[in-house]
Amino acid sequence: MAEHERELQRLERLANQMDALFRIPGTGIRVGADSIIGLVPGIGDSLALAPAGWIVWKARDLGAPNGMLVKMGFNVAVDTVIGAIPLIGDIFDVGWKGNLRNVRLLREHLEAEGKATPAARADAA
Repeated sequence: MAEHERELQRLERLANQMDALFRIPGTGIRVGADSIIGLVPGIGDSLALAPAGWIVWKARDLGAPNGMLVKMGFNVAVDTVIGAIPLIGDIFDVGWKGNLRNVRLLREHLEAEGKATPAARADAA
């Protein structure tokens, strides 16, 4: 269980960096590297795909069932496709937070399997 928990915490840190690292001053809105690098036309959203894919890959390694992997892949696809639309995609990225969605799904699965502890949860969004 400790190994699963450690890996899950690493993935949660990565998802937080990608989706909710900074709070926009004067608001409760959080943005991360995904939103920032997504502003770079053409390559920003492609670069953000690597950490998102890594999260799904590690979820597979940690025993996530195929149905969950499909759902996680859908979250990544939505983030990538809509995120690629200039301006609209950038605004969408701020609210969608696909990486945090995916690690939340993984945590819930691992908790249900007894491979992660609920007390370790540190939701960032």
